[in-house]
Amino acid sequence: MYNIGRRSRMTENDLILLAEEVVEKLKKSNTTLAVAESCTGGWLSKILTEISGVSAIYQGGVCSYSNNVKMKVLGVREETLKAYGAVSTQTAEEMANGVRKALESDLGIGITGIAGPLSDNTQKPVGLIYVSLADGNVTKTIELKNNFSDNVRLQNRLSAVETALKLLK
Repeated sequence: MYNIGRRSRMTENDLILLAEEVVEKLKKSNTTLAVAESCTGGWLSKILTEISGVSAIYQGGVCSYSNNVKMKVLGVREETLKAYGAVSTQTAEEMANGVRKALESDLGIGITGIAGPLSDNTQKPVGLIYVSLADGNVTKTIELKNNFSDNVRLQNRLSAVETALKLLK
């Protein structure tokens, strides 16, 4: 797992440009992608679907805001949620692997975190986000520890989407 604490200055337009690079790379390698999003609320899916022709590689996404959806749709184990919480490396990895299997995709992305500005009634801080990429053999996870002071929720969500795209790139 990689730990990153940084400030993102990317705009939504910057993210679309980055997504175009990712989509082209996935097209060239004939690799399909599915995403499972929690704190980003479908924003990664939105960015990907801004790109004409993305249907060649993008299988779809699951916005799994509740633990119930994480378990029933993505196969996140109840034991994982009880032991580590919804915002954890383990949950992000199970989300990535679950969406990959559920949507029959080569790659799966799982994003979970606390966007803020309010916490989730745990001891975990606002800005703690996990982004996982699974390919069926290896799962790579990045932990973000953002500490934004302005537009906290927006910046945390932008940072998570940026991280997912860079991980795919």
